[in-house]
Amino acid sequence: MKLIPLASPNITNIAIDSVVSVLRSGMLVQGKFTNQLENDICSYLNVSHCAAVSSGTASLQLALISLGVKPGDEVIVPALSYVATANVVELVGAVPVFVDVKQDFTIDVLLIEEKITDKTKVIMPVHEFGIAADMDAILNIAERHNLWVLEDAACALGSKYKEKYCGTLGDFGSFSLHPRKAITSGEGGLVVTNNAVFDKKIRTLRNHGIEPEVQPMEFSEAGFNYRLTDFQSALVLDQLTSLDNIIAKRNDLAAIYYQELKSNHFKLPVIPDYASSNWQTFQIILESEKTRNSLKDHLLRNKIQSNYGAQCITEVKFFKNKYQLDSLNEFPNALEAYNQGLAIPLYEKLTEENINHILNCINNFF
Repeated sequence: MKLIPLASPNITNIAIDSVVSVLRSGMLVQGKFTNQLENDICSYLNVSHCAAVSSGTASLQLALISLGVKPGDEVIVPALSYVATANVVELVGAVPVFVDVKQDFTIDVLLIEEKITDKTKVIMPVHEFGIAADMDAILNIAERHNLWVLEDAACALGSKYKEKYCGTLGDFGSFSLHPRKAITSGEGGLVVTNNAVFDKKIRTLRNHGIEPEVQPMEFSEAGFNYRLTDFQSALVLDQLTSLDNIIAKRNDLAAIYYQELKSNHFKLPVIPDYASSNWQTFQIILESEKTRNSLKDHLLRNKIQSNYGAQCITEVKFFKNKYQLDSLNEFPNALEAYNQGLAIPLYEKLTEENINHILNCINNFF
């Protein structure tokens, strides 16, 4: 059996032909395919504005700048996420203020208000692994304290909170198009908003500070080169048309895991009643770090790739050295997910043979 990778994007011949057509055209950067991607995302999510950028990280950074976050400000972030969530706060000179997560891997809303100070400007919930954070509670807290809400929906394109898509409830929503996501452009990101002023700011900042649709060309900001290429946009457009089918297939596979994975040695993901996940990642929590590492090695010996799902950010070198926080006592759930969590393959290209092999290897290990 060939190696079963942790993730594998579904790139069709239609997508490849679209990319080739862009390469042959010579018009490679931010052209008609990027415009179409932005319009199609707006239609899919039912939002007013979408800007495609070079990465999910870039989209978060641009959103924070557009919200006026500056050195000395504080941003509430979950202790469990990919490190980029906190990196972008550092990059704008602000301070990430960490909050532990619940058993569903999303920020514990009961702990947010005790972390708010007069320096707090933004709450940045993360829809980790495609599981929606408790947005009603977060929006209520933000309203009471006059804070912005920036949704890090990097993993959650197509996931829902109640009847609304993740990334569409706050002031900004940020998505990633990395290859481990449901659809991919290789590297790329999307930032969505219903605020026209914010959208113009994003579009200006992503393109060297050039005001969009202004002639003669005017540099009104000190901007970045965070544009998405047209061939990347062409690559992802075909996948977007299949996103609902991709999510439906992933939900079917997740249901099989729930039915067939049985052990007292690990916990399966917890999905709140208000969440409808795109299953970007299926993460189990093992009884100990040793067991997690042993299972990971066992799976690899049997040609199954797995990996650690996310970081307890206060435990990674930079943040641990800078803030000297007590993860064990302050962020126990994030630390458990970091030390004992294992992401196993779940994506629409998995065959029945693949799934049976994964199930047998995990169940037999225990």
